[in-house]
Amino acid sequence: MNPFTTSGAFSWFELMTGDVEGAKKFYGELFGWDFKKADNVDFDYSVVSLNGQEMAGIMDIKHCGDERIPPHWGNYITVSDINSMLIKAKVLGANVIVEITSIPKVGDFAIIQDPQGAVISMIEYKMES
Repeated sequence: MNPFTTSGAFSWFELMTGDVEGAKKFYGELFGWDFKKADNVDFDYSVVSLNGQEMAGIMDIKHCGDERIPPHWGNYITVSDINSMLIKAKVLGANVIVEITSIPKVGDFAIIQDPQGAVISMIEYKMES
């Protein structure tokens, strides 16, 4: 199963923190993760990989738009049609936290809060081959 093409699969994880370098040092030493700077965004974003497989990102929480948000890990679930999935989520009682937003060379994502209060992101990948 390829999580980047399987609708409903967890595919990406993202840490938002006020101390990117400290997080990289901690997780690099703890899990043996490697980091590289992303070239598709206009801010500092570190792509996390293990054994050559990219799996996560780390960014400064100031890019969330509200610095009162505490540091946290976020999760992305792959969807094949972000527009219809966002409509369906709303019908099922979700609150939209972030409307559909494009990430250059990656795809479109949205962040929702489920009726129980948990927050999750969904993403339709449109990566260039």
